[in-house]
Amino acid sequence: MVTNTSGKKKTAVARATVREGEGRVRIDSKPVELVEPEMSRLKMLEPFRIVGDELRDEMDIDVRVEGGGISGQADAVRTAIARGIVQHTNDAELRDAFMEFDRSLLVNDVRQSEPKKWGGPGARARYQKSYR
Repeated sequence: MVTNTSGKKKTAVARATVREGEGRVRIDSKPVELVEPEMSRLKMLEPFRIVGDELRDEMDIDVRVEGGGISGQADAVRTAIARGIVQHTNDAELRDAFMEFDRSLLVNDVRQSEPKKWGGPGARARYQKSYR
């Protein structure tokens, strides 16, 4: 059985394909062990901390990720992987364990940066006014 899932964070979108296999996890056709920086790699592998190595060794996961920056892509990948594992195993207890650990493992974070507007250097800040 093959399962397709996706995860989003800011402007990053990750699409994961989960199938039976021997525990290979690839991000953009590279093994996850080669992903730099290390903090991103650890964030991407968080779902496997909860699942355990026994379940990981039963499936192969291929993830394609685009858009956003390093941190946003890492969060999108972890959401896609967690959703894929839950859908592939169809396990309610596993879903509850993910939700208890961190809700953003299964639910996309919809927050976006607000666009800059006129009259100031940012979205809300205004230029200073001088009276003399």
